[in-house]
Amino acid sequence: MDFEPIVNSLNKLASVLSVQLNPDGSCGEICVEAANDSYLESVHMKREDFVPGRSYSYYVPPTRNYEDMSFRCVKENRLVHFYIHVGLYNAWMEVYMLPLKSEDPNKGYYLFSYDMNAGPEAEKLADLEPEIAMQVLQMTMKLRESSHFHDGVKSVIHEIRLSCEAERCCLLLTDHNEKRCSVLAADASDEYTSEEDLEFLHEEAFYHIVENWEKLVEKTNCYIVHDKNEMETVKEVNPAWYNILKEIGIYSMVIYPLKTTAGTIGYIWAVNFNSDNTLRIKSTLEITAFLLAAETSNHQLLRKMKVLSDTDLLTGLLNRNAMNNRVADIVSGNAKLGGNYGIVFVDVNGLKAVNDKEGHTAGDRLLKGAAAMLKECYSDYEIFRVGGDEFLILVTGNSEDEFNAMADELKASSENSNDVKVAIGTCFADESTDIRTVMRLADERMYKDKEEFYKKHPEFAR
Repeated sequence: MDFEPIVNSLNKLASVLSVQLNPDGSCGEICVEAANDSYLESVHMKREDFVPGRSYSYYVPPTRNYEDMSFRCVKENRLVHFYIHVGLYNAWMEVYMLPLKSEDPNKGYYLFSYDMNAGPEAEKLADLEPEIAMQVLQMTMKLRESSHFHDGVKSVIHEIRLSCEAERCCLLLTDHNEKRCSVLAADASDEYTSEEDLEFLHEEAFYHIVENWEKLVEKTNCYIVHDKNEMETVKEVNPAWYNILKEIGIYSMVIYPLKTTAGTIGYIWAVNFNSDNTLRIKSTLEITAFLLAAETSNHQLLRKMKVLSDTDLLTGLLNRNAMNNRVADIVSGNAKLGGNYGIVFVDVNGLKAVNDKEGHTAGDRLLKGAAAMLKECYSDYEIFRVGGDEFLILVTGNSEDEFNAMADELKASSENSNDVKVAIGTCFADESTDIRTVMRLADERMYKDKEEFYKKHPEFAR
């Protein structure tokens, strides 16, 4: 068949490709049968060097996803249209595949064309089939209607799993600085629990597997394994990963990256999905991953800002701002103490003398040493640095005897230390007592302890 008139009649980049249909129903070789000058220019080929019937992989890097879409276009005789981010070119591509008539029952043909843009265009992202657009809208609403970000993401992951008809689905975050992965949200069908078989995702060794996913998706925008036969290709990618998947009964999967301007921050991972709906799943996840990446990145930024605003940079403890907010929430009733509680006020003795004699660097070391001592004694509780040399600990969930025992341990640590000497004031009360009253009493007792210390040790005097 002569396809040259078809491609040359189009003003856009265009080519016609053939797909060999194997007797067993699988996809055979995909070849470029005709191409206009715009297409040849895009693959850096001269017209005189073009040979009709040559494998498409001669012109562009082969990808499993592209081959699957080509196969489904001719096999199902359907128009394929999608808008995706292509990592290989770091660009957004709007792709069209139009099936053509074929007189050969063992070979199909389709017209291929695309537009490429450096960044995403909102109107193209929104140009979805009505069913897919409704799914994406519902997911977005679930993300927005929840007052807690994690609950919203969990609802979206649940909808993604249903859309993919998958057994399990999770949103996996990657921290390249810490070299670890974490599950932000997970969902599973009734025969599984959401956390079942997910423990390995948190292991350090699994990060090194996920670290290589970037290479799997860089040529297109996702990584799809349709069945057990394709799963064998995973063994070539990473034998350790293949063994994990095989052990927990995974035979198909979809991996979609969550990309931001700063890079990949995580992945949507659905396993044992309905591979008959791959094209619809790709279209749904493309826009959903785009939205989730933006929302997750924004949440992480806000969380970092919150951490910075609540953290004392010298010691790594909570700061006075965090203490004020915590106390305000307790006083207003927005936060409950959950029973009896205690307040510990701590002051570092001799800090001014160290600063004056040895300099502020030595003073900072003393404060860090005090912070380490407090963390050792009160590792499970909120510790605030509330002033230059003052700290406050909020202790909940303990009896008064346990509370006093921890204070005695801190006193012993201070007495046995050659460097860190602290004054301590404590107050234990029931939850009906105003926390501001408890703080005032603990503070007064701390200053009395401090006075006694300087009487005994005038060499530490300010």
